[in-house]
Amino acid sequence: MFDLMRRLSEANGISGFEDEIREIIKDELNGQVDNIEEDNLGNLIITREGDPEAPSIMLAAHMDEIGLMVRYIDKKGFIKFSKIGGINDQMLLNQPVEIHGKKGPIAGVIGSKPPHRMKPKERKKITSYEKMFIDIGAASKEDAEKLIRIGDPITFKVPFKELPNSLFTGKALDNRIGCLILIEVLKAAESKATIYGVGTVQEEVGLKGARTSAFKLNPDMALALDVTIAGDHPGMEEEDAPAKLGHGPAIILTDASGKGIITHKRIRDWLLSTAKEEDIPIQLEVSEGGTTDATAIHLTRAGIPAGVVSVPTRYIHTPVSVASMDDIKNCVKLILKALERL
Repeated sequence: MFDLMRRLSEANGISGFEDEIREIIKDELNGQVDNIEEDNLGNLIITREGDPEAPSIMLAAHMDEIGLMVRYIDKKGFIKFSKIGGINDQMLLNQPVEIHGKKGPIAGVIGSKPPHRMKPKERKKITSYEKMFIDIGAASKEDAEKLIRIGDPITFKVPFKELPNSLFTGKALDNRIGCLILIEVLKAAESKATIYGVGTVQEEVGLKGARTSAFKLNPDMALALDVTIAGDHPGMEEEDAPAKLGHGPAIILTDASGKGIITHKRIRDWLLSTAKEEDIPIQLEVSEGGTTDATAIHLTRAGIPAGVVSVPTRYIHTPVSVASMDDIKNCVKLILKALERL
């Protein structure tokens, strides 16, 4: 699975520009499912037909990653940008990036005023993204405009790398990990249920694709496949983020202090009993921050019982996130075994 994880991580697709990821998923599943279609918003809907008398289930994994967008080009050819998705400014500085322009990807770096020329008070402050810029080596605005234009998407340029102990690091693990799980489950699922696998768009900017695709499909139940914060590193208190790498997927019982999702009792019991009977390691999480596609799905139409299964991941929403392939494999196993019980 490492090779596919690498492809997904290194593919580029900020919110609204998920084309590369959509094509990878299509390529992996072509000929192995009953139907693949793209809806009006860009969601990829993959169907495995089941028994008409059995329930239907939607498995949602968002395809988009956090990133940037070209907002302004100054007279010297330097680029100002807007953030797309939740990004902490301090992680932006000095990052290599790619601007996906009309002539293909353009390499650049994020720069700012050097510390050597900062006043003492300035050095103690986090540099705001508004004071940063992207340098693509252009000599002027006109020079830059030959390559890029306002509105072009920008992604971080960081290679995927395998680490010891079945760990790996890369960009966009939120949520290419969920995409990997979706692909592997759809390849191997054996269930009487009709399974709708959905690669959703624009999750990072408002759960948009999940809302429209759930309305279209109106499944009997749903699971969002995503990542969650692993707190097993310096600077974190265990009580604030108890999930750990290598201890299995996390079943989210509630997120955003209940303002997101409170997992339906039927979904919770179904997942917990499956994990117990199949001896699959899991972790339980009650979260006070963040939410997933399941929030939008469970409020669709007359209400859709939904839950979340997440892979613990360090340094989420940075280009150097770290996760465990063992946790991904156990997540796939949990979902496959749960689907067999429907």
